[in-house]
Amino acid sequence: MDPLPRSFYDRNALKVAPALVGCVLARRASDGWMLGRIVETEAYVGEHDLACHSRAGRTARTEVMYGEPGHAYVYLIYGIHQMLNCVCGPGSDANAVLVRAVEPLPDSAPWLHGTARGPGNVCKAFGIERADNRADLCDPSGELLVLPRMGRPRIVSGPRIGVDYAGKWAAKPLRFCDVKSAHLSRPQRAR
Repeated sequence: MDPLPRSFYDRNALKVAPALVGCVLARRASDGWMLGRIVETEAYVGEHDLACHSRAGRTARTEVMYGEPGHAYVYLIYGIHQMLNCVCGPGSDANAVLVRAVEPLPDSAPWLHGTARGPGNVCKAFGIERADNRADLCDPSGELLVLPRMGRPRIVSGPRIGVDYAGKWAAKPLRFCDVKSAHLSRPQRAR
């Protein structure tokens, strides 16, 4: 299992989010690897993005976003769902990519949840918890990795989901999907 290199993440989420579509999320399990192809992402591009957690600056919660690119940022939303983000750069710029949907791969160990449509379900399917916050996604000996792209996704962009509070940022086309996938959290029309 050769994960994506740190240099992949060492650029703004606006570039990383579409590049992650088609890559493989991998979680080490007792009976092998849980695997799934990432088919939907959202970019949260920095402190100026009113939907990005770093808009409030450096806090205990967002500290990982100011650190080394290529780490997991996992947080709880609505007191119910864990959310997996990949910390991006360059350097310590505080931005990240939310993994919104993953489709199953045939050689995968069984997922812990039947579907990974939607970011909460991604974490349920792959057993991702708060303990995975700060996990190094670039460490081949790690429990949680992102592997290089499989296949050729047809990537389209559109507005992010659930960020209506973010003013003009709510309409920005920062959600990226493989429109060929039947496993998106919500359908996306080609743009």
